[in-house]
Amino acid sequence: MIFNSIEFLLFAISFFLLWPFLGKRQLTRWAFITGASFFFYGWWDWRFLFLILASGLIDYFCALAIENRPKKRKLFFVLSLVGNLGALSVFKYSKFFATVLEDGFAQFNYQIDLVEKIPEFALILPVGISFYTFQSLSYTIDVYRGRLKATRNILHFFSYLSMFPQLVAGPIIRAKDFLAQLNRYRITNAIEKWNAIKMIAFGLFQKMVIADNLSLFIDSAFEGKSGFDGTGYWWLVMVAFSFQIYADFSGYSLIARGLSKYMGYHFRMNFNHPYLSKSLREFWTRWHISLSTWFRDYVYIALGGSQRGVVMGLIVLAITMMLSGLWHGAKYTFLMWAAIHVVLLIFERLTKWTRLFRKSPLLIPIIFIQATVAWVYFRAENMDQGHGIVKKLFTYNGSELEFSRVYFDSIFFLGLAILIEVMVYFRKNYTQIKIWYWRSNLDIVLVSLAIISILFLRGEGKQFIYFQF
Repeated sequence: MIFNSIEFLLFAISFFLLWPFLGKRQLTRWAFITGASFFFYGWWDWRFLFLILASGLIDYFCALAIENRPKKRKLFFVLSLVGNLGALSVFKYSKFFATVLEDGFAQFNYQIDLVEKIPEFALILPVGISFYTFQSLSYTIDVYRGRLKATRNILHFFSYLSMFPQLVAGPIIRAKDFLAQLNRYRITNAIEKWNAIKMIAFGLFQKMVIADNLSLFIDSAFEGKSGFDGTGYWWLVMVAFSFQIYADFSGYSLIARGLSKYMGYHFRMNFNHPYLSKSLREFWTRWHISLSTWFRDYVYIALGGSQRGVVMGLIVLAITMMLSGLWHGAKYTFLMWAAIHVVLLIFERLTKWTRLFRKSPLLIPIIFIQATVAWVYFRAENMDQGHGIVKKLFTYNGSELEFSRVYFDSIFFLGLAILIEVMVYFRKNYTQIKIWYWRSNLDIVLVSLAIISILFLRGEGKQFIYFQF
């Protein structure tokens, strides 16, 4: 059940019709959110519910034990880590780890068949497992650190863990931010409802009009179905993918935030126009903010961050980014994507070159190009394909321009995505434009145009990209 489907529309209508009646009392509110969220998640495959139940039960009881049995708090904390990371390793990484071992033994001319011995159930990747696992882990970590009191009510906990708007693709919400919100029922005012509708409309526009209309063009390139293979063509493909993945994921986050706001709850911003960044460090404060701050707080800072000297700071940075790459997927290509960011971030930190040109708008396209080249491996099917595409990007190969006519529709929607970011840049950086924007009430016009575009310009419905993580 995806946001851009008739099934979800019917589900959402039913939920919000019942919400004023079932949301007022605490226990019925928590039970309603949990039940509706389990129904939403079970729509893909009811068997996935056992995994989120097991993960949640482990952390619920471990958090209580951490508080009630202080002498054994470390034991229960480790149990929480093992339970969550163990499940994630089995369902997401077992095939990858087996492949790595096979490749390692192959270097010594010794053949082993580990992948074939993996149980079939372990090869099924439950939707959103990385998101709710990290969300659940943040709860026990904060309880262990003494930053949060464990909740006594199991429905209270599961209403936080399984909250359907963000369950399968984020943003990753923290228990210390959200459990308190779930204690109350708020009647949203007209402004809050309007802001919620704006988020949902813009989110659906990003997904259905921008991302979905770019997907066929990008897929055909990576599947080798296109007749073009020149340098210009592949730059177009990769720029298009940069905006596809941004529109797809940012769109989901906006819809999730809008749905929660309509309920009277607040999720923090997950994307803040990352392609307007003037450094790669800034890019990571704007892209998938809930995940990057999760790794910052629970990995980078926990390992000492930059407080242990320059060299250790760089090592911790590398570890954090490589773990982020592994979080995204169990493939060498994701590790390569992360490694490129590691090299560029270290170079940026040591040379501080972006600070020398911080007032120049030329930094924006330079940082965008860096991110785009890294995206090659994020999207590539394998390392060989990734290497081949990068070579084509930087080794001039052909001057054919016929693809601009063949893929005119895709170029149009890519141009629209770029135009929107340019407009945002001017609105954010020029006070007069910002004042004119708000005085003109352009939001009404833009929401109307977004809805019309969704109805008449939507692409072929696709599953959200980050569902695979």
